[in-house]
Amino acid sequence: MMGEGTVVRGRGLTIAIGIELCAIMIWGGGLVALGAIAAPLVFGIVPSPTSADAMMAVFLRFDRFAMTCAAIALVAESVVGRKGGPLARIDLVRLGVILLAGALAIVQGAFLSPRIADLHRGGAIRGLGDLGLALETAHRWSERCGKTQLVLLLAAVFLVVAKARTLHNVAARQ
Repeated sequence: MMGEGTVVRGRGLTIAIGIELCAIMIWGGGLVALGAIAAPLVFGIVPSPTSADAMMAVFLRFDRFAMTCAAIALVAESVVGRKGGPLARIDLVRLGVILLAGALAIVQGAFLSPRIADLHRGGAIRGLGDLGLALETAHRWSERCGKTQLVLLLAAVFLVVAKARTLHNVAARQ
């Protein structure tokens, strides 16, 4: 918690918090839009292998986008950490949540999605044969990774908003 003498650097801090929230919400919204809406529809309507080709292109592009959002959120969080007064335990939790979500975005974008794409290009069909089992395993890990990111991002939104409210209350008292 910040003391009475703490000076909160208003506008720059507000902008950093806004940028951080936007990056987190766009990233999380993309996860929901692709994983819960687009992928089930495309795989349910478009015949295989065209559906997998299309969704692999989308997921590979989104992974780069998610990693960019993670970097933006982390840079904004570093500004919030430097300008938001003394670090409290909750600040470290917020940073840890965003770091972990970012690490998962990197795992998904750098390892899981490329592995799924390679298996698909190699003719793998989920659940059929050794390649299909490898594809199923990679796909399950990718789903877990995306769902975990989503939970972490939801927590991050609440933690960032809580920080913003705390800073607003400190500024109002000054």
